[in-house]
Amino acid sequence: MSNTNIIFIMSDDHAAHAISAYGSQVNTTPHLDRIAEGGMRLDAVYCTNSICSPSRASILTGTYSHINGVSSIWTEMDYRVPTFVDVLHAQGYKTALFGKWHLGEQGEALPRGFDEWKIFPGQGDYLDPEMIDPSGSTTVSGYATDIVTDLSIDWLNKLTGEEPFCMLVHHKAPHRPWIPDEKHKHLYADGQIPEPETFFDDYATRSQAVRNVHMTIADDMGADDLKTEVPEELRGPENREARMRWKYQIYMRDYLQCIQSIDDNVGRLLDYLDERGLSENTLVVYTSDQGFFLGDHGWFDKRLMFDQSLQMPLLMKWPAEIAPGSRCEAIITNVDFAATFLDIAGIKAEGALPTSQGRSFRPLLRGEEIDDWPDAAYYRYWEHDDPIHAAPGHYGIRTADYKLIHYYNDGLDVPGASQRVFEAEWELYDLHNDPTEVRNVADDPAYALIRTELEQKLAEYQRHYRDEPYAGPGTPHPEWGPHDETTLERVETYVQALRASS
Repeated sequence: MSNTNIIFIMSDDHAAHAISAYGSQVNTTPHLDRIAEGGMRLDAVYCTNSICSPSRASILTGTYSHINGVSSIWTEMDYRVPTFVDVLHAQGYKTALFGKWHLGEQGEALPRGFDEWKIFPGQGDYLDPEMIDPSGSTTVSGYATDIVTDLSIDWLNKLTGEEPFCMLVHHKAPHRPWIPDEKHKHLYADGQIPEPETFFDDYATRSQAVRNVHMTIADDMGADDLKTEVPEELRGPENREARMRWKYQIYMRDYLQCIQSIDDNVGRLLDYLDERGLSENTLVVYTSDQGFFLGDHGWFDKRLMFDQSLQMPLLMKWPAEIAPGSRCEAIITNVDFAATFLDIAGIKAEGALPTSQGRSFRPLLRGEEIDDWPDAAYYRYWEHDDPIHAAPGHYGIRTADYKLIHYYNDGLDVPGASQRVFEAEWELYDLHNDPTEVRNVADDPAYALIRTELEQKLAEYQRHYRDEPYAGPGTPHPEWGPHDETTLERVETYVQALRASS
């Protein structure tokens, strides 16, 4: 086993294009940039289900939603599926979790495998939040992002230095309702935040499924998000463009102010590691559970397979193996995180995580090539037509040059999904010639061969990940969890061994 420490910092809904290391046009993040400058920026990292709880479950377990049981935000992780934290803890790592959990707060859904944990219930609050730990619930005074960092540093101070540690620092920010810390409220307040290129997208070639989503800034962002009512002179269809611009400035100001607190607190952690001489032997990871629409295509929120929602920022600093200022363009998913963390700890995921569907990308961090590394990412969103966002049930494949999406438009009895079924549709994007994804060419004869090849690749990836393609209305959804009997037996045996050893 390695003695490398791991600090895994994750925010919620932080889009890569709101980090200056990724070329943000709307803000600067000097401390996040320190991770990129001292390590690696990974440019093609994608979530496999763009919504909070499912992404977190996939990161912890190295599995897709149909294996770990977390298909929507209304589901809890199957306790039989082990996590990379379970493995590290059983192998002698000191482990801790502070901040957002969002995988359930009762019984077997509570965090496990941690020497210490303190979490927000549900989404958590920004100001004076309630927090839960093994002793019960308390109200903690202060601002959530500061609190999570304080708890993290306090825990580090209690360590003896004799054992390696893995600490999960999971911020609530910048999730809705975007309440910034008082000290940041002067930032980005001049109303001059640049609008994205696709701000006034007319969806001319898009599927009906995409046109129907309730995520537009102009029409679906309400007073709860804005903390104020829309002025009378901006109401009505004739004022839609002006109203949209007005809302965007408020939304982005608050969102970016919340991110500023994350950046400040990442700086505090990096400074702590430097001051204690821990930087050389500690892997520092920064990511978000998924991306977010920042006015792109006129939207906010996530869920869809467009890149702003699909892409996760991933910055990693580990001086022992990662060259400063390096970059990686290989396609990686959040299902690969668990295997990579274990590999860095000197543990092979193949034996330690019997359900794992991911692969370690540690060689990529060293700048090496992996000949048989996947050339595509498979994605599936299950929470069809939920009552707030109305995003469609869909799956698809993203390669370096193309993206194929199948909106099968059926809830399949998934918790939180609608029972309404709509006609299935397809979208195809040529990412080389249409990087902003505004021209759907699924029915363009010039792309018929490419579509056929992508449909074959989609089927190949579904077989590989043991996910069932949509079979039509009235078909039952898959059994959630590790339903393969052989796998289940291995999981239960392994979990029993973990519990016995700890």
